[in-house]
Amino acid sequence: MRYEFSAHGHKNIRATHSTTLEFTKDPELTEKGDCIVGVRSDFEHNKLKMFLQCKKIRIILAAPGKKEELTAVPNPHFDCDNEIVIRKSGFISKRTFATSANIAASDIDRELISCLKNNTCLKITVECI
Repeated sequence: MRYEFSAHGHKNIRATHSTTLEFTKDPELTEKGDCIVGVRSDFEHNKLKMFLQCKKIRIILAAPGKKEELTAVPNPHFDCDNEIVIRKSGFISKRTFATSANIAASDIDRELISCLKNNTCLKITVECI
């Protein structure tokens, strides 16, 4: 099973949070949103819910010439249609799409983050593994 969606960069993307990363459908971002790596995300909540039965998922972040990959465990209680939060920890909320991730926003390659600060479009792929 595979699902692709996109998000966009923003001049305020810092991606410095050490335990989470997030995609939001919101068009704007303040500098306080240090875990956000994509705005104006076009994910479909119901399509993401298909992955909640997987034991583990791979999430691939791709921008022109840059790629980052992470693995995590889906949260069966995910139920948010505006934000996707991926956590290194086991903390669960309705916004939490996955836990036990091997990377967070601060671990993402800084060259990819530089691209996102220039409003680059990010392609996100979710797969069961």
